Amino acid sequence: MKIPSKHIFFVIALSFLVIGCSRKKDKFINRNVHAVTAEFNALFNGYNALEEGRQTLNDAYFDNYWEVLPIERMQIMEDVILPGQSKNENFSRAEEKAAKAIQKHSMNIDGKEKNPQMDEAYLLLGKARYFDQRFIPALEAFNYILYKYPASDKINQAKVWREKTNIRLDNNELAIENLKRLLRQEDLEGQDLADATSILAQAYLNVKVIDTAIAQLKIAAKATKSNDERGRYRFIQGQLYNKLGYKDSANVAFDKVIELNRRTPRIYMITAYLEKIKNFDFENGNKLEVTELLTELEENRENRPFLDKIYHQIAEYHLQNGSDSLAVKYYNKSLSTNSKDKILIAKNYETLGDMNFNASIYAKAGKYYDSTMSSLVVNSKPYRVIKRKRDNLEDVIYYEAIAKSNDSILTLVNLSDAERTAYFSAFIEELKAKAKEEKKAQEAAERNTGLVTVNNQIGGKRFGLPGGNNSQANTFYFYNPTTVAYGKNEFVKIWGDRPLEDNWRWSSKASSGGIDNITSANDVLAAASEEERFDPQFYISKIPSEEKEIDSISKERNYAYYQLGLIYKEKFKEFELAKDKFQNLLKSNPEERFILPSKYNLYRIYEALGENDEAAIAKQKIISDYPESRYAMILSNPDLVSGKDENSPQSLYEALYAQHENQEYEEVISKSKEYINTFEGDPIVPKFELLKATATGRLYGFEPYKEAINHLAVTYANTPEGKQAQNIEANILPRLANKDFNRTTDSIPDNYKVVFRFKNVGPEKLATFLETLDEVLENIRYYRLKSSMDVYGPDTKLVLVHGLKTEQVAKTFDQLLKKEDKKKIKAPYFVVSSTNYQIIQIHKNLDAYLNIDNN
Repeated sequence: MKIPSKHIFFVIALSFLVIGCSRKKDKFINRNVHAVTAEFNALFNGYNALEEGRQTLNDAYFDNYWEVLPIERMQIMEDVILPGQSKNENFSRAEEKAAKAIQKHSMNIDGKEKNPQMDEAYLLLGKARYFDQRFIPALEAFNYILYKYPASDKINQAKVWREKTNIRLDNNELAIENLKRLLRQEDLEGQDLADATSILAQAYLNVKVIDTAIAQLKIAAKATKSNDERGRYRFIQGQLYNKLGYKDSANVAFDKVIELNRRTPRIYMITAYLEKIKNFDFENGNKLEVTELLTELEENRENRPFLDKIYHQIAEYHLQNGSDSLAVKYYNKSLSTNSKDKILIAKNYETLGDMNFNASIYAKAGKYYDSTMSSLVVNSKPYRVIKRKRDNLEDVIYYEAIAKSNDSILTLVNLSDAERTAYFSAFIEELKAKAKEEKKAQEAAERNTGLVTVNNQIGGKRFGLPGGNNSQANTFYFYNPTTVAYGKNEFVKIWGDRPLEDNWRWSSKASSGGIDNITSANDVLAAASEEERFDPQFYISKIPSEEKEIDSISKERNYAYYQLGLIYKEKFKEFELAKDKFQNLLKSNPEERFILPSKYNLYRIYEALGENDEAAIAKQKIISDYPESRYAMILSNPDLVSGKDENSPQSLYEALYAQHENQEYEEVISKSKEYINTFEGDPIVPKFELLKATATGRLYGFEPYKEAINHLAVTYANTPEGKQAQNIEANILPRLANKDFNRTTDSIPDNYKVVFRFKNVGPEKLATFLETLDEVLENIRYYRLKSSMDVYGPDTKLVLVHGLKTEQVAKTFDQLLKKEDKKKIKAPYFVVSSTNYQIIQIHKNLDAYLNIDNN
C-alpha cells in the first residue's frame, strides 16, 4: 500500500516537534523551538498587554505644570492592593504571559539557561510589576536577571530598570551610586544612555541636587530616540533653570522645546511659550512683542484645548502690566473654559478674590475665596491659607449685608409717596424687560432641547439617556443639561440661594445674611401674584410703616456700622473705610452707647491717618463732653494705656471670671449685665454674655441657661463666643435635656455623695460647719473622704462628702462616725449618686428627687 508523501511529511514534522518540546535536552531543535514559541507567543502577547497598560497610564495621568514635572509620566496610587489584586488588568495579563513563558519554555540545564528568550521574559515580568506599582516583586525580577544572565544583551536595561525601582522605593542614593557605576563601566549609547541619564536626573532631583540633574537631562535629551521624551526633558530643564533663578538659560531650554513644534506633544510647546512669558522683563522687554505673541496663541485654532492656560497667562500679564480690568476679563475667560486643571481654577479664583480684597470689596472677595476652596484639596496647606483669609472676612460680609439691606429700606421709608411711586415704576419696567428676555430664552430652550415635541433633534442627535435612541424618556427635563441649568437660574432669580432643607420657602430661611426682620426682595417677588408683581402699590405696601419696626431696623443698621468700623480699623487696617463707617454712624442718630466709643475710635483713626487737626478736635470733645468716662481718662493720662488698667474691659472680665470660679454667681450675673451695657460694641461683650449665661445655668438651671445660650448664639452669631454658643445649642443642650433620675443602682457609677442641704444660712455658719465636717472626716477609718460646697440656688447651698463607693455605705454614713463626732454633725443628710447629682444641679429639681427617695 502506497502512503501519501504529505502524510509522511506530517509524521516527520510531528516527530521533530515532540522531540523539540523537551526542556531537558540541550539540542539545537529544543533550544530554537522553545525560543521561537516563547518570543512569538507568550512574550509577544505580554508586551502588547504591557504597552496597552502604559498607554492607559499615560492617558489617565495629568501633569501638574505648576511644579517641576517628573521624568516619567506615572501616577502613584495610594490605594492598598490586596494580594492577588491588580491596579490594571493589562499589567496582570503581561505578568501572566511572562510567567507562562518562564514556566513552559525555560531550559535550565546543569544550572545554565539555554533558552535565549528567558532574560526577556524576566524583564517583561519586572516591568509589568513595576507599572502595577508592586516595586519589591519587580526588584526581585530585575535582580534575578543580573544574577542569572550576566552575559545577556538586556543586562544594561535590567540595571536601569532596577534603579528606577529603587528610586520608587526612595533608595535614591543607592540608585545614584549604581547608575554612576553603570555609566562609568559601560559605553552606553542611544536609548540605553537616555534611559540611564534621565532616571539618574530624577534621582538627583529627589535629593535636591538640581544642577547635576540638569546636566544629566541634557545628555538624555540628545540621546533619546523619542521626540516625546526629548520635548519633556528639555521642558524640565527650563523649569529647573527657573527654579535656580537662571531665566535666560530657562528661556533657551524652552526655545528648544518650541523648535520641536509638532514632533512633540503640543502641550509642551504651549507651556514653554507661557513659561517664557512668565520670565518676561517688564522693565526692559518689548511689551508689544509679548502682546502679539499672546494674541497669536489665543487666536490659533490648534490651541483651543489649552485656552484655559493661555487665558490665565494673558490675565497674569495684564495684571502685572497694571491693566486690572483686562486681567479680570481674562481670568473669567479662563474660568469659562471648564478647565480640568484644579490648581489653575483655584489660582484664578484666588487672584480675583485678592483683587477684590485689595479694592476693599470684601463680600465679593469672600465669594471668590469660597470658590477657591472648592477647587483645593481639603485640609491641604493652600486650602488652610485660603480658609484663614475667608474666615477673616466672615464678620465684614455679615455686617455689610445688614448695613446695605437696612440702608435701602430706610431710604425707601424716607421717600415721599411720589418718589416711592416713581422708584417702583422704574423697577417694574426693568422687571417687564427681564420677563420678556426670559420668555424668549425659555421658548428658545424649548425649541432647541426637545421639550415641545418628542421628535425634536439638535444636530441630528437626541437628548436623553445614554443608549436611549427612541425612548420617550428623551423629553424628560432632567436628562438635558441646558434645561436643568435654565431651571436652576430661574430658581435662584425667584427664591435666592436656599439650602436644601425643610420649609425652604420660609422667609427666615433665605440667605439674607442674618437679617430676620426684613423680607427679601426675592421673597416679595415669589409671594406676589402676576398682577401684584407689576403694581407699584404692592411694593409700597411692603415698606415698614410702624415706628417700632423702623426703629428696630435703624438700630440694627447702626450696630452693623459700628461693628464694620471696628473690623476695618482693627482687623484690616482700612482706616478710610473705618472712618466712613463711624462718621455715618454718628450722623444716623445712634443710641447713646455707640456715640462715645465711635468718637474715640475716630480719634485713633485720625491719628493713624495723620489728620492731626481732626484728632485734636476729637480728643478735646471727648475730654470736655465725657470727663468721667474711661476714654477721657485714657486721653488725659496716656500712661494708663501702657500700664495695667484695672478698669479696662479685659481686667474687669478677668476679675469677674475669678468670681465665677468662686461660685459667686449672683454677683457675676449682675456685674455682667452692667458691663455689657457699659462696653456695648466692644469685642469683649460676647465674653461677658457667655460668662453670664454660664452663671445663669449654674444658679437657675437648664431652661434659663438654654434661653441665655440661644440669645448669645443669635445676637453674636459671627463671634467666637457666638459660634461656641451655637455648638452648645446643637450638640450639648440635647444631651443635658433629660431630667429623669436613674434609679437602677447597678448601672450607676461607683461613686456616691452624702449631701447636707442649707437654706438661707449665713456664710459664717456654713464655714464653721465645713471646718467641723473636715475634722470629723479625718477620724473615719478605712475611707478617705473629703468635703466640698456647691451653690444650688440663690438661697441654697449644698455641702457634699465625696469618696463613698457604694450606696449602702453612703446611707449609713452616720454609723461611720465616732460616738463623740456624731454629736458634732447633727444636720440631716441625703444620699445621691454622681449621675443623679448632676441632673439635680442641671435641672434644679432637688425637691423632686427627695420626694421620689421618700416614696
